[in-house]
Amino acid sequence: MYYRLILRDEQWERISRHSIGDDRTRGSSGRDNRMFVEAVLWIVRTGSPWRDLPEVFGEWNSVFRRFSRWSKKGIWWRMFAAMSDDPDFEYLIVDSTIVRAHQHTAGAKKGAEDQALGRSRGGLSTKIHMAVRGLGCPVRFTLTAGQKGDAPQADALIEGLPADIVMADTAYDSDRLRDAIADKGAVAVIPNNPSRARKYPLDKDLYAQRHLIECCFSKLKHFRRVATRFEKTPL
Repeated sequence: MYYRLILRDEQWERISRHSIGDDRTRGSSGRDNRMFVEAVLWIVRTGSPWRDLPEVFGEWNSVFRRFSRWSKKGIWWRMFAAMSDDPDFEYLIVDSTIVRAHQHTAGAKKGAEDQALGRSRGGLSTKIHMAVRGLGCPVRFTLTAGQKGDAPQADALIEGLPADIVMADTAYDSDRLRDAIADKGAVAVIPNNPSRARKYPLDKDLYAQRHLIECCFSKLKHFRRVATRFEKTPL
């Protein structure tokens, strides 16, 4: 069976030091960590059920259980932080995108709200709220139910992140967020809501750079398990 690997050597070098289960850690060692991460990427990229994982990656249930262990231990978050660590924070751009959820995502323990699952126009959905840096690479994200508003999530996305300019679309136009951006010593590049009485100037040339986050979402949705949610739990 044909399968495609996507991790480059330099990418694996950056994230491998944050993995567990190799000869650097105590206890039993797992199968080749790089091949395991490739297996997870194959699942995310193709949108296939775990049971359809090609045998070259190992026994599907073992890979799935290992994936779950890493999730509970926060290993994926550590790898994300390692790959998103970059000093280019001249721009910080925030936005959100809707992820349609398969009907089988419903029914997890603690209820839909705790699993970042809700109903928006079109049915069950999850919303990804994200901040990207000036090169269009994600640096922080959070998940909510699909019907949740954008602006209330923005504070957590930009908190503690340095930036000279913070960009967002009209959905984020609020005095509270503009004040939070000013407290960071940054400039808010956000179009005015039509209902706003006090209008703020908008640098349209800078605002044109907001397309970088749209490009980021587009690339992420090449991975079918990002474009459509199949899991009952958010992470």
